[in-house]
Amino acid sequence: MKPTDIAAPDYFHKVVDCQWACPAHTPVPEYIRLIAQGRYSDAYMINWKSNVFPGILGRTCDRPCEPACRRGRVEETPVAICRLKRVAADFKDDIKQRLPHPAAKNGKRIALVGGGPASLTVARDLAPLGYHCTVFDGDPEAGGMMRTQIPKFRLPNSVIDEETGYILNLGVEFKGGHRIESMNALLAEKYDAIFVGSGAPRGRELDIPGRKEAAANIHIGIEWLANVSFGHVDKIGKRVIVLGGGNTAMDCCRTARRLGGEKVTVVVRSGFEEMKASPWEKEDAIHEDIPILNYMVPVAFKHVAGKLIGVTFQHVKAEYDAKGRRNLVPSGDPDQTIPCDDVLVAVGQENAFPWIEQDCGIEFDKWHMPKVDQKTFVSTNPKVFFGGDAAFGPKNIIWAVAHGHDAAMSIHRLLSGEDINERPLPEVQISSQKMGIHEWSYDNDISIDKRFKVPHRDKVVALKDIRAEVELGYDVKLALGEAHRCLNCDVQTVFSTSLCIECDACADICPMDCITFTDNGEESDLRTRLKAPSPHPDQDLYVSSDLKTGRVMVKDEDVCLHCGLCAERCPTGAWDMQKYFIEMTYAGSSCPTKSRSAA
Repeated sequence: MKPTDIAAPDYFHKVVDCQWACPAHTPVPEYIRLIAQGRYSDAYMINWKSNVFPGILGRTCDRPCEPACRRGRVEETPVAICRLKRVAADFKDDIKQRLPHPAAKNGKRIALVGGGPASLTVARDLAPLGYHCTVFDGDPEAGGMMRTQIPKFRLPNSVIDEETGYILNLGVEFKGGHRIESMNALLAEKYDAIFVGSGAPRGRELDIPGRKEAAANIHIGIEWLANVSFGHVDKIGKRVIVLGGGNTAMDCCRTARRLGGEKVTVVVRSGFEEMKASPWEKEDAIHEDIPILNYMVPVAFKHVAGKLIGVTFQHVKAEYDAKGRRNLVPSGDPDQTIPCDDVLVAVGQENAFPWIEQDCGIEFDKWHMPKVDQKTFVSTNPKVFFGGDAAFGPKNIIWAVAHGHDAAMSIHRLLSGEDINERPLPEVQISSQKMGIHEWSYDNDISIDKRFKVPHRDKVVALKDIRAEVELGYDVKLALGEAHRCLNCDVQTVFSTSLCIECDACADICPMDCITFTDNGEESDLRTRLKAPSPHPDQDLYVSSDLKTGRVMVKDEDVCLHCGLCAERCPTGAWDMQKYFIEMTYAGSSCPTKSRSAA
């Protein structure tokens, strides 16, 4: 293998698994260390720059960072990265003076359709550069699906108001209650660019017998949640069936419990492990006495003279073909009818663009989705960009934020006369953490604590008040304990070939056997000859140049704990612990561009 080029921006970025997995590439270990130091405002600002909504995401993020967490490789549970983000938001000081100030307008006008996370991220990036950003939304207040589809017992309005307010106060014009009905009409207003972040606003229907006849008590989940959010709905029947296995279904069933549903049941066509809902969402539903029935497919809504009385289900089982593809087939068990008063249908969401005319230069694919470039987010109309659920279908808030950053960069480059396909490289800082022969500027002791549980409101109290937040968040003491579980994956073990005397002391002291001195070879062969064989080719090997004996040093990045024992034990200083900080580029960044990938 060739020596590893640790100067490439991606190399150490990929080693910081949590940051690499985050669509917005938030510097996770950096803000967790700041939380451990009690510097909550600093931790918040690091988050605000990358993921824009720390308080909102600290409560609602789908947490792609946590399955990637290195802690999960040495024990069962990862660091509670998401809930620590909330800690920064809960305990910060007044940070308004640390935000960008409204800039003098540069004469360029940007229209943003939809007031959700994608559009607000674009506005947050472009407004400080002098662009006049106008956000249009059919709802009276900003936030989009964060406000309308996430129940208040998970995300209070006060948090949404605060964090959307930070963006609107940058000089962004918000036109609430103003639904865009025509793309051609919007184009005729001569905006310099248009961003569409209108989400996936239509819930999928379930067209089975009885749907029309019993329509009065069959509700589309996301529409029903929005009606609850705005106070248009405040009660539901005592017996409720929720159809669907995603996070929206979990929000529907938990909301129904708070609006009078005494017997709320979730019914899913897939297996429990295959449900799209996050594991913690399923756990919360079960904790609130909501059963989840699996492998049951609805075949008819039962009604008497138009009054819904139940849903009939067919039992199915999973069968797999030679290629491992799953098919659901009837199990042979008799159909089952479950009595109910109301049904909430949460079987998926769809995009709806009836307001985009066919002659406006925007092409759609066979799934009726706009053709959008996955790098620049531009459509086939060079002035119109898409992001969030409107671009590639339903995902989650953090993906919408990442889309917003990229689209904002494209818009800025377009209106600056630059190539939107060229993306500036991120800014990278690498600094030694050495404070003495055996001392580092960070706490490298490995905590043996298991994951600390987030305190919850008493269930009886929580179910009585639909606006009572269920998760209470970590206090300062719990936050400190959880922060210490972080393994500081951004503090990298950096090896200097010229200083190594090949004493093998580092290999002997490594608790994970991740350092090996051996003859070089092809990667597939080398992986089998390590002290601890490395079977995961998606995780890099750090390979040195040739040593004096002709051997090479090979470190398996997959299992390294970044404990620093190799550097402490090395008699010549061939190993050093160096903090790697990568800051992604945004609209207005002036870092040099190269063909090399930045993220």
